[in-house]
Amino acid sequence: MAPPPSFHRRSGNRHTYGAIDLGTNNCRLLVARPTEDGFTVVDAFSRIVRLGEGLSTSGRLSDQAMDRAVGALAVCADKLRRRHVSLARSVATEACRRAANGREFSERVRRETGIAMEIISPQEEARLAVLGCHKLLEPGDGPALIFDIGGGSTELVLVEPGEEDCPPRIRAWWSAPWGVVSLTESEGRNAIDGDNRLEAYARMKSRASDSFSRFAEILPSKKKGIRLLGTSGTVTTLASVHLALPSYDRRAVDGLHVPIDDMRRISMMIAEMDFGGRSSVPCIGTERADLVVAGCAILEAILDIWPADRLGVADRGIREGILRSLMANDGHLV
Repeated sequence: MAPPPSFHRRSGNRHTYGAIDLGTNNCRLLVARPTEDGFTVVDAFSRIVRLGEGLSTSGRLSDQAMDRAVGALAVCADKLRRRHVSLARSVATEACRRAANGREFSERVRRETGIAMEIISPQEEARLAVLGCHKLLEPGDGPALIFDIGGGSTELVLVEPGEEDCPPRIRAWWSAPWGVVSLTESEGRNAIDGDNRLEAYARMKSRASDSFSRFAEILPSKKKGIRLLGTSGTVTTLASVHLALPSYDRRAVDGLHVPIDDMRRISMMIAEMDFGGRSSVPCIGTERADLVVAGCAILEAILDIWPADRLGVADRGIREGILRSLMANDGHLV
């Protein structure tokens, strides 16, 4: 039986591009074609797979988690074929970096789906996130902090304005070992929903703050004119709560700028709720109710070290960064 096709390169003109981001919590796909002013998305897919579930205690990806991820990636592979994608890049992040069987899992993915999964470094993850969302930074000459709260880690990137129509220059970056899955598991769901849940929230925020402490030491001491942009399920969820959306609407959220005081107020409100209360909030629901508290704790720790007036919200990141990089390498201006 012939092996399934690889989706790295295929002969012929390359007009359709694909990007897969397999994180600790989610599997996401974008398929796009370049246009004069960027690109047009022709297909997309997202599924919560919780690949890193239990990783913090076992050090390995569980069979159930790998099965869920392979199932989602099989859907991605089918979309790549049907859309005649000619050039794609598929990346895996913190869960596969940390897991003792991460490489073994990537080989299984290749065998069963044909997708060549690349386990990227934290530095490359940060670069792709910046490339994917930097266009949403508020205008200004001051330094900016771009962050991505993932499932198993959080990437912080200090940038300064670059040349016109070019991505900003990266001055420093940091990868902290806490994401919404790893931080939730460190505290335990019973504590997060227990009678003393605000104490549990404070402990999670303290862990996140400690992991940012060395990075905070190199941040500019003068915070005038600073800007802040976040890309993650946490910030898009909180932005949706801020807007009181009855259901998630990317068009309303992507590019929104929310006052920091409002983000702190919403974070504390969520931390005070139990699982049932969080589940009843539109745009949180049962799928995010157990992890959103950890996301709020990480966000507040970021706000402590980078006290901007407003938080920019990006519903874009690594996948868009991959697409822009692939298209630029082919001579497209994106």
